[in-house]
Amino acid sequence: MAVDYEKAGVSLEAGYDVVRRIKKHVASTARPGVMGNIGAFGGLFDLSKLNIKEPVLVSGTDGVGTKLKLAFAMDKHDTIGIDAVAMCVNDVLAQGAEPLVFLDYVAQGKTRPEVVEAIVAGIADGCRQAGCALVGGETAEMPGMYADGEYDIAGFTTGVVEKSKLIDGTKVKIGDVLVGIASTGVHSNGFSLVRKIFADSGLDLHEVYSELDGSVSVDGDPAKPRVNGRPLGLIALTPTRIYVKQVLDVIRQCDVHGVAHMTGGGFDENLPRILREGQGVEVKEGSWEILPIFRFLEKHGRIDHREMFNIFNMGIGMVLALDASEGEKAIDILASYGDRATVIGRVTGEPGVHIH
Repeated sequence: MAVDYEKAGVSLEAGYDVVRRIKKHVASTARPGVMGNIGAFGGLFDLSKLNIKEPVLVSGTDGVGTKLKLAFAMDKHDTIGIDAVAMCVNDVLAQGAEPLVFLDYVAQGKTRPEVVEAIVAGIADGCRQAGCALVGGETAEMPGMYADGEYDIAGFTTGVVEKSKLIDGTKVKIGDVLVGIASTGVHSNGFSLVRKIFADSGLDLHEVYSELDGSVSVDGDPAKPRVNGRPLGLIALTPTRIYVKQVLDVIRQCDVHGVAHMTGGGFDENLPRILREGQGVEVKEGSWEILPIFRFLEKHGRIDHREMFNIFNMGIGMVLALDASEGEKAIDILASYGDRATVIGRVTGEPGVHIH
């Protein structure tokens, strides 16, 4: 059977090699509540280990989209896993949930163990940043489904929140301030357009463009010094910021009314998701730094400036809505984690997203 499987293009030995390679990465994400080891048919978690009276489970799943195409082009696979984790855990965080477990799915036409290990190492890094455990996953080899050297990745997470502390936007009120937390770049949305701009403008992923100097730190950590002289492709691949630990700390110390994860659709789609009927937001451009990568995309893509806010995060990865009296306290807490945060606007009684 194994010989016939090999003839069909599926390498069992490569699969075994992957498992050997990733065990140490999986083990590095262990946290209280995890039961069992990698290799079981399901990932186990003991909720009784948590001091929660009325636990509400919050789940999320997502992929990385066509940002993967840049990873292929740059042959860089050690950060794309961080993106997969970030897109899931930041979503459940928006409901006030602490991510507990994460599962991944990686599919290739032909298994390359060293590439899978790099991907899973990134996933493990993201899980450590989020404080959740990597409890399982699937590595699929599917000959004929993917071009040589290409793969797909998706993730799934489950978090928990005390029922009385669930954040669902019902507490958001007119006059609340919007605290915006800096993004590390484009994150993992809008890359179909990003790639089109690069291609239509004849931009070289391996070239250094002076317009982008100091755009981000090497690994996307805003607390670290920014770096000049990085190729366009590596800047575009800067991993999505994971906001879990710092935002949970804000939630513990402040009365947070709403949380918006700034993903696809930018400001216009994501901010209204935390508002009640009859509410809107007023955002003051200039109250935060718009990273050079967005100026670069706007210029080379010849995109209308207001439309940029309808597509990209424009330098804001997450927004918290809370009483005006607690805005500065939230900013100070975030600063202690190395995050740049500012009051970028407020909730109003005029529906819509108004950027001034």
